[in-house]
Amino acid sequence: MANALVISDLNTALIPAQAGSLEQYIQNANVIPVLTAEQEYDLAVRLRDHEDLDAARQLVLSHMRFVIRIARGYNGYGLPIADLIQEGNIGLMKAVRRFDPEVGVRLVSFAVHWIRAEMHEFILRNWRIVKVATTKAQRKLFFNLRSSKKRLGWFSNEEVQAVAKDLGVEPKTVLEMESRLSGQDVAYDMSPSEDEDDAWQSPAAYLQAPANSDPGVQVEQDDQQQHQLQQLGTAMASLDPRSQDILSRRWLTEDKSTLQELATDYGVSAERIRQLENNALKKIKAQMIT
Repeated sequence: MANALVISDLNTALIPAQAGSLEQYIQNANVIPVLTAEQEYDLAVRLRDHEDLDAARQLVLSHMRFVIRIARGYNGYGLPIADLIQEGNIGLMKAVRRFDPEVGVRLVSFAVHWIRAEMHEFILRNWRIVKVATTKAQRKLFFNLRSSKKRLGWFSNEEVQAVAKDLGVEPKTVLEMESRLSGQDVAYDMSPSEDEDDAWQSPAAYLQAPANSDPGVQVEQDDQQQHQLQQLGTAMASLDPRSQDILSRRWLTEDKSTLQELATDYGVSAERIRQLENNALKKIKAQMIT
């Protein structure tokens, strides 16, 4: 509960005074003094031992310049730097909450992991409409593949093997991720501004829809099925109890009874059970046709 309180309260301090004032936000973050090791230790102890929100705020604000610096390193992914900074600030606040001043490391060294983790998750969620990296190996490749390329174009076989060895993944995983990174999002249907002559390029023009994808057809099928079930119930109710039991045990249960089992239960021959079954089925068919 205290963790949520710290983060929610700090959020108000991290929002720029005016909408869209990213430059002013960055300037304000850069003028906040960097804490000495002693100051940082004292603030961390106050937060840990006394849940001091003011100490937490000072720890976060003094490290926002590092969040901005890390966010700028992800400019190449085409996402707004303001969003990356916001996600990084969330990671910074999580790090502040988990920081143990007795370990003997500075907060910035501890917080880098949390800041990058939040930014990475944001990039993976928003870089493409379809998520390109789901497994641990794919996520690792996503953030390392670009830096591994020494030239434009596709990897050669030697480069694939080298990258796979350096990153500790299978070569086929490298090829698959390279293909995903080289692809582009394509609209399912053409936009109103596109020429009708190019409509065949949109997936809607060549992907086959399932037989039951039409909502009207699906509703009609469901209605027909419901009507047939009602007819079956009415027809079954018109039979005598023995015929109902025979049909239920022969056709309407998973563990179906044999003619001989029913014959033993009713003390008649199996042929007689077959006759009763056929007569009952004829009555039901007649009622369902009408």
